[in-house]
Amino acid sequence: MIETKEHSPSLISDRNDESNLNPQQPITPPTRQSHPAVSFLKILVLLSLGGIGMVTLLILYSIWRTGDRAFTLVENFLTAPPPEPEVSVPTMIVSQVQEVSELTTSVFTMESIVPTQQDRKVGNLTVGTTRLLYIAQGEVRAGVDLSQMSTDDVVVNEDSVTVTLPPAKILDHKLDVSESKVYDYDRGFLNLGPDVAPELQTLAQQKTLDKVVTAACEEGILDQARDRAEITVTELLKASSKNHEAYSNIQVVSESSPSSTCTVK
Repeated sequence: MIETKEHSPSLISDRNDESNLNPQQPITPPTRQSHPAVSFLKILVLLSLGGIGMVTLLILYSIWRTGDRAFTLVENFLTAPPPEPEVSVPTMIVSQVQEVSELTTSVFTMESIVPTQQDRKVGNLTVGTTRLLYIAQGEVRAGVDLSQMSTDDVVVNEDSVTVTLPPAKILDHKLDVSESKVYDYDRGFLNLGPDVAPELQTLAQQKTLDKVVTAACEEGILDQARDRAEITVTELLKASSKNHEAYSNIQVVSESSPSSTCTVK
């Protein structure tokens, strides 16, 4: 009696599955899908690189066509001078005026005869006298010290400029040695007077200077110096700044000079 072997359905199914597998066929891994944002960035980078390359080629082509002119333009751009700083009108005026420093606008000269003397005494008794007569020519210069000016002394309006000068004063006083001399020197009877010619001459020169300065002040040298300084500075500013709109109307005034300025310290 032949026994028929029955195979279970599960076993047959497993065998069929194993037979369907081909050991020589490679197994393909699953495909990884790229993210849309990453792809966009890649495209953007490529386009940027392409644009830079195109611009570089255009620049090189332009340089090749223009030749030396391109290098000249680049050199001019790199070596262009910086813009000049703007200077305010008060600062400009003060700088121009201070270049003159002390502005002498009036000179007074005078010749003077000055006597001096000195006694020789024994106790309270005068035994001799020395006299010296000195003829001297002195000179006094008056004007304005423009170095004392500041920007506060310049007022700029819409169409005019007002400049205030410092007060006029005595700038210098001196003797003209070439025109000055000892006219007479006398030591008295039997030359009993002291021999003090250098001392008497120095004293006479100092008295001459004081006398000349006093006479100059009485003649109004400071008023003359002030008036002439205003005219001189006005002409100076107009001549040096013809093309400046703010100088179309210039007014120069001066501070009043106190009486104490007409002295020599």
